[in-house]
Amino acid sequence: MTTHDTILTAIHEQQVKFINLWFTDITGMVKSIVVPVGDAEHILQNGCAFDGSSIEGFARAAESDMVLMPDLQTFTILPWDTPEERTARLICTVYTPQGEPFIGDPRTALINVIKQAEKMGFAYKTGIELEFFLFHRHLENAILPLTPHDEVSYFDLSTNFTQSIRRKMVSTLTSMGICVDSAHHEIGFGQHEIDFSYNDALISADQILTARMALKSVAQHNNLHCTFMPRPRMDLPGSGMHTHQSLHDLKTGENVFSNLDNEYGLSETARYFLAGQLRHARAMCAVLAPLVNSYKRLGTSFEAPVYVTWAHINRGALIRVPSNMPGKEEHTRLELRCPDPSSNPYLAAAVMLQAGLDGIRQRIPLPEPLEETLLGQDKVRLRRAEVLPTSLGDALDALAEDDVILSALGPHISDSYLAAKQQEVDEYNRQVTAWEIERYINRY
Repeated sequence: MTTHDTILTAIHEQQVKFINLWFTDITGMVKSIVVPVGDAEHILQNGCAFDGSSIEGFARAAESDMVLMPDLQTFTILPWDTPEERTARLICTVYTPQGEPFIGDPRTALINVIKQAEKMGFAYKTGIELEFFLFHRHLENAILPLTPHDEVSYFDLSTNFTQSIRRKMVSTLTSMGICVDSAHHEIGFGQHEIDFSYNDALISADQILTARMALKSVAQHNNLHCTFMPRPRMDLPGSGMHTHQSLHDLKTGENVFSNLDNEYGLSETARYFLAGQLRHARAMCAVLAPLVNSYKRLGTSFEAPVYVTWAHINRGALIRVPSNMPGKEEHTRLELRCPDPSSNPYLAAAVMLQAGLDGIRQRIPLPEPLEETLLGQDKVRLRRAEVLPTSLGDALDALAEDDVILSALGPHISDSYLAAKQQEVDEYNRQVTAWEIERYINRY
């Protein structure tokens, strides 16, 4: 357990010069305030006041005063700074000057849904597979054209820089207290995946936020550009953020999803949770796949889901029940496959949990799975299956009509989120692309 005293001791022993206070806007962009180390004791006790009026989705100028309260358990030393500028990091929850959690803070939104689960006797745990691309930086740090830093494919072993850069990334994450299960090359040139250890959902969200910054820093220090854009090139596969999830008994820690007598190893609670996520899948997409570009991955990229279905073997299903190793049957979990790494990790976890809890509360019946072996024989079911949104605009429409998912965000975030994302859609729709000019300029 990290305390004020242990942090102050570490600051002294590590000769820290600055404290970096992190938080996010509603889109998941990391914001920060840097304070000199002399203010550390005051900040740990009282937080740091700031003006939130210009932060996406926060507050109007008339109600802009906010306070960052650091979560002591997120203390870490940033390994990419020089000793002369050694900086520690704390992730913060946003409060009002009156000491109330700010309803526009994404981290608060997740904490609120976690509290709902706790009232039902559950702890929510997640394990995340983070995919990303590494591209070369050209002269004067130009990123375009996008040139993958290797021509290696799925799980390939190589002795070149590809292996080295992944090791550097894992070492950096480990030095920051983030447990990594494994790392490997993905199917696309320049594409990688890092799998994070199972943890409480809030810790997982904090770690994804940290990892995205850390991986970008390691890449930049090696003359590379790291991107979590879902589909950076049409000739390359998309990047996902598959999320494994389970509920655990709050008192005993027992996995309440597990039932070895069920064909799929799923308890009644797990089946209701799964059914809830299927029911709210289309609305969740606006948060889990939050960019215009996200829909150039969903349904078109390798193994990215199209249909709102579940399965055990079928990797094209939206939600999969992975097999457990012998002796690990209690590790039953649900793998949701539509999230991508551009999503705000706090809002993503909040809507996933809220959808599952609604399934439990409403005792929503679970439809039959749709396995690969049935696809050829069961085309009627496939034609009747609900499909995920094909555009961000469609996803926003689904979100606006789903009170359960809106409740996970709260009225403040949901209104701001819908407005910000609709503006993104409108701006995209006004663009005249190179494809349009090439196709039409001489034809019409």
